[in-house]
Amino acid sequence: MKARIADIKSMAIHDGPGIRTTVFFKGCGLKCLWCHNPETISSVPQLAFYETKCQHCLACAAVCAAHKAAELQHHFDRGSCLGCGSCVSQCLQGALQLFGTEVTAEALLPRLLEDRAFYETTGGGVTLSGGECLLQADFCAALLEALKKEGIHTAVDTCGFVQKAAFEKVLPYTDIFLVDIKAIDPQVHKACTGQENGMILDNIRYLDSVDAQMEFRIPFVPGCNDREIPAIRDFLKTLKGSYNVKVLPYHNYAGSKYAALGMENTLPPTIPTEAQIAEAEALLR
Repeated sequence: MKARIADIKSMAIHDGPGIRTTVFFKGCGLKCLWCHNPETISSVPQLAFYETKCQHCLACAAVCAAHKAAELQHHFDRGSCLGCGSCVSQCLQGALQLFGTEVTAEALLPRLLEDRAFYETTGGGVTLSGGECLLQADFCAALLEALKKEGIHTAVDTCGFVQKAAFEKVLPYTDIFLVDIKAIDPQVHKACTGQENGMILDNIRYLDSVDAQMEFRIPFVPGCNDREIPAIRDFLKTLKGSYNVKVLPYHNYAGSKYAALGMENTLPPTIPTEAQIAEAEALLR
């Protein structure tokens, strides 16, 4: 069994308790306007070209026809790219990066166990993220089961926009679910993400009903979902469990990723103030 992943990040400190290693899976059913991991939205491999790093050596052109010389400059024909990544190793400047490699759980596990000492010292572990990792639920379940056999704490970072069956598959092997709540009003949610949120809210209710451990994360984006805080608070009050809630201030640092991937930059222009975040946190308390 294989899965397609975008990246692996060691020494993560915001993806669950302690120091963690986070695996970012390719593919997501949402397209959030503020997404800071645009390389994980599509499920297919994508080559990022960071033009400012390119020295126009054209070593990549020797192995791939998608890279061409144009007046002694490097021209990348994205439409011809097959996403094979053969050009990446030729680029000594790091201007090329492939997002979307296929891995097996057996091959990935040793990489995730490399930082076991940090997990044990800090109460950390491994987090599966994305994109939406649960779109590849069978793989996630197999990997999480293997991690639990090794005594590793596990977390699943999810937007919740998957079938309930996906949660059922990983539930026995997941210590905590990190769940995004972006909006309660279905039309606000659709305007911000491209999809309504009925399935997401139903999945949260399901996890609450089976006493799963959860932490809720609210991306706070002025002009998008900033008026949803009272409704989110009222929804959370209907749950029977007691959960941590975090307000995540929106940032627009990912613009270079959109450009490198040839994607439309949808990042909203306004970032929240400290006062706005404090007000949201006070409403939630």
